[in-house]
Amino acid sequence: MMENNIDDKGMAMTPKGLRLLLAGFIVMVSGYILMIGGGSDDPQVFNYAMFDFRRLVAAPVVIVLGIVIEIVAIMKVWKSKDKEE
Repeated sequence: MMENNIDDKGMAMTPKGLRLLLAGFIVMVSGYILMIGGGSDDPQVFNYAMFDFRRLVAAPVVIVLGIVIEIVAIMKVWKSKDKEE
């Protein structure tokens, strides 16, 4: 039979992974915060503030960066210090 080298006693996510998961969530939320605003009080007047660099470029890049951080936090296998021999 094949031996399993997986220790079933610990959590699947390490504290380092959980901190990175929280950091990715905060980065994503900050990207959504960058995207808000820019509405017009008068619907007959066009507001060019809707199409500025912050909403069209910076906010989506920050959100994608947060998603990448989330993927790394979930997929990376973190080595624990007590298992090193």
